[in-house]
Amino acid sequence: MSEVEAEIAALSGLETDRLRIEWRRLYRTEPPPRLSRDLLLRAVAYKIQERAHGGLAQATKRRLRSLAQEMVTNGHSAFGPGISLKSGARLVREWHGRTHIVVVLEDGFEHDGCRYRSLTQIARRITGAHWSGPRFFGLAKSPGDDGRSTSSRLAGGDDETS
Repeated sequence: MSEVEAEIAALSGLETDRLRIEWRRLYRTEPPPRLSRDLLLRAVAYKIQERAHGGLAQATKRRLRSLAQEMVTNGHSAFGPGISLKSGARLVREWHGRTHIVVVLEDGFEHDGCRYRSLTQIARRITGAHWSGPRFFGLAKSPGDDGRSTSSRLAGGDDETS
């Protein structure tokens, strides 16, 4: 058994108060007051593994932030698998006769030499109006869509009303 496995196995024998102390040590913050013992144990075990093996990839963190923002904005509680963009991928969109290129970075996006945390910020900058960034760049279907992606509808030219 590895040192990490042994440390995690030992957690189950700890009192809840001792688990809270471990939380404070690992997270450097107070644990939520009504967190169940089971979730407390799992969170402490996760943090031990994270320290030993590394945390989530930046792309995964970006996706989680995006899902959390969508939940706050739209109140959605169930999500589809979404799309996963790899660093270095290029998204191209023509808008009002100008071609816009966005490069996917490990921790965000680049457009016109500036870094952004989300595609929605870039879509807003390009259009001057609120857009879903993934929808603007053809990565998400519109409600009631016929299944064709936004990019396939845009093949004929500018489309401001996707």
